[in-house]
Amino acid sequence: MARQKNTIRRQIVNHMKSLGVYKKEYKTTIDIFVDMVHQYEVFADEFEESGYKVQEEYTNKAGATNMRKTPIYAAMEKLRMDISTYSNMLGLNPKSLEKITAESGGGSKLASVLSELDKK
Repeated sequence: MARQKNTIRRQIVNHMKSLGVYKKEYKTTIDIFVDMVHQYEVFADEFEESGYKVQEEYTNKAGATNMRKTPIYAAMEKLRMDISTYSNMLGLNPKSLEKITAESGGGSKLASVLSELDKK
């Protein structure tokens, strides 16, 4: 079941704050990210209900029948890419967080832990 947008927003902001990358100026970007995550979760529920149907028969205008991705699956693929892009922009994954902390000259708790793991 898809989470409510407010729940998603609260969790994202909390994650960003704990990673030290939250700024109130990111509100618009966070709102877009929240909408995408919510849409993805709604589509994931529908995809599950369809029995995880990936392809369907499609008859084009010329009368030829072909297999194509289901619209829900195609939308989920696009959302996955967009969510990944926004996750990078907001510093919500290790690679982007590492880049952000390197550029700022500082370090976050996660960056220092990952750095220590790399040394081993």
